[in-house]
Amino acid sequence: MAPAEATLRSRTDELTAIKESARNGPDPAATERQHAKGKLTAHERIALLLDKGSFNEVEPLRRHRASGFGLEHRKPYSDGVVTGWGTVHGRTVFVYAHDFRIFGGALGEAHAQKIHKIMDLAEAAGAPVVSLNDGAGARIQEGVTALAGYGGIFQRNTRASGVIPQISVMLGPCAGGAAYSPALTDFVFMVRETSQMFITGPDVVKTVTGEEITQNGLGGADVHAGVSGVSHFAYDDEEHCLEDVRYLLSLLPANNRELAPVEPCADPADRLCDALLDIVPAGSGQAYDIRKVIEEIVDDGEYFEIHPAWATNIVCALTRFDGHVVGIVANQPASMAGVLDIEASEKGARFVQFCDAFNIPLVTLVDVPGFLPGVDQEHNGIIRRGAKLLYAYCNATVPRISLVLRKAYGGAYIVMDSRSIGADLALAWPTNEIAVMGAEGAANVVFRREINAADDPQAVREQRIAEYKSELMHPYYAAERGLIDDVIDPRETRAVLIRSLAMLRDKHADLPTRKHGNPPQ
Repeated sequence: MAPAEATLRSRTDELTAIKESARNGPDPAATERQHAKGKLTAHERIALLLDKGSFNEVEPLRRHRASGFGLEHRKPYSDGVVTGWGTVHGRTVFVYAHDFRIFGGALGEAHAQKIHKIMDLAEAAGAPVVSLNDGAGARIQEGVTALAGYGGIFQRNTRASGVIPQISVMLGPCAGGAAYSPALTDFVFMVRETSQMFITGPDVVKTVTGEEITQNGLGGADVHAGVSGVSHFAYDDEEHCLEDVRYLLSLLPANNRELAPVEPCADPADRLCDALLDIVPAGSGQAYDIRKVIEEIVDDGEYFEIHPAWATNIVCALTRFDGHVVGIVANQPASMAGVLDIEASEKGARFVQFCDAFNIPLVTLVDVPGFLPGVDQEHNGIIRRGAKLLYAYCNATVPRISLVLRKAYGGAYIVMDSRSIGADLALAWPTNEIAVMGAEGAANVVFRREINAADDPQAVREQRIAEYKSELMHPYYAAERGLIDDVIDPRETRAVLIRSLAMLRDKHADLPTRKHGNPPQ
């Protein structure tokens, strides 16, 4: 009996079966093993990230064409990576997700080409790209073609930098050269216990250095979120992690030619912030939490802190003023007195550069005693690395407003977006102390001989400290010289910032024609 002739209906049924098989993976046990580790599958992760029913998959039927080492007998659909686009809060987002069930998510030639394709589409469409990473690195059986595939990803990461937002979500292992793609992106999310990143794993470390350490101890989420600064965020589970990825995307523009989305705001723009008078002590040496100031002045007290566990002496956050997205950089007196050090400078610089690249205005809250002194800081390059923050501010063309809450001493005052380096508006509270250094240190330097020669050195020191404060550190000294645009009532901080940001919304500034700058490294 001759086989029945194929019809469009039968071909469609066949297609449906193939796609369903590709979605389920080649081995049901592999899905069970993934779930047993507390990890979701690639499609499950994409479903959490994107709006329901919005995912459009690209190249789901792609297969590798490699041979040798048994590969010619294993050619699963998708080749271990799911790629496509969908929406987050109704806005287009591109995504690729490694499927650990297939070759451990390892990257081969076809796998890489799928990622290249989706990254090219994201750049062409002017929309963010999110990578859901859960792979075992390069596919060893495919040799150098796998390495070339990573090179193509790195090149696209770099080309898209500052053009479209790039977010890396680490949901499994990421070792060797593969770790450099997340490092090139704008934000890195990690999940505790299940995600790790390192260039050389624990076995290599033990062989070379003799040090014994676990995978999480070497490159786990908390290590990179709090020690190395590689990761911006760490979470206990994938669901909360992906929920915050969605929230971050809601604060970002689609690309560098657009503004971040504006949301309706019920929080009055002219709301007085009476609580600020009790939150911030007048004494410059008393600690307080700058986050409470931020909560008081922004819309509905909501903000999204970047790198909350790393370089805690500076706070960087995305928030909204009157519905418009703004980046906040603030010294944190509750941690190391808010002093600037190497890590705080690098954290702040990276955030300022991101905001400037994507048209997000900057508000800088200043309460800084200076740069951190010490042999370690000097030997580890506080000069060149601290200069990164200075370079980032000087290079930024977005609207910039600085507000001195209390102390602002020395070079740290200049670096924290002072009027002299290009802040559009420089404001201050009546508790501001702007000077080369604190009155005590200044008196000891300027009047050292007089104090040492006095019959009562302590009395003379106190007298000179008081004189220095009254003559050079009173709240209106900088304003009288035009270095501060206004000294404002702290209770009006929110209203003043909103009016100022509205005035600057159409700011246009051009940099000199150049290929690119050469920022300090």
